Amino acid sequence: MSDFCPVQWPEEPTPEALKTCRECGLYKHGSRMVWGEGNPGAPIMVILDNPGARENREGKSFVCRTRQTLQRAASEVGLEMADLYVTYILKRRPLRAYDKERTRQTCMIHLDQQLELKQPKIILCLGNVAVQSFFENPEADVKALRGSMHDVQGYRTTVAYHPLAVRRRPNLWSLFIEDWMFLSNDYHKTK
Repeated sequence: MSDFCPVQWPEEPTPEALKTCRECGLYKHGSRMVWGEGNPGAPIMVILDNPGARENREGKSFVCRTRQTLQRAASEVGLEMADLYVTYILKRRPLRAYDKERTRQTCMIHLDQQLELKQPKIILCLGNVAVQSFFENPEADVKALRGSMHDVQGYRTTVAYHPLAVRRRPNLWSLFIEDWMFLSNDYHKTK
């Protein structure tokens, strides 16, 4: 789709009481907290591992490659920004090594708060980190779980490869689109 043009989706403000959260330790990395983006009331919640770069070196907003790939796939299967809300396991972008297991467990508290408040109809987990964290199973694997719906924490959930994996391995693009089409078809049936 050569005429596809990614756009900066609106960011949902981080709740005031959580902007200075220090529980997981990622505040030491100097990255800001990103709560989510897209439509906060959307029926589909997309969960990624962590926010990507939001500003370039000059401090200007830009759409990172992860979001470009995600937006392109959504567009190709007929989903719109109004249908999607994107959030993260980690609410801050890690910039160096950190205690992954402890940090992810700590940050899941915020995701649980979002789920309780938003009550999405369908969840799409992108990549093994999001899948393993949300499914609460360190052995969970996108390759084995893709192509079907799962009941996870009471939510209809499906999975797909991480957009960066798709960019690095273009042979995954057709599978990525297949998974987005599965999501789109399921969503339109239950609409």
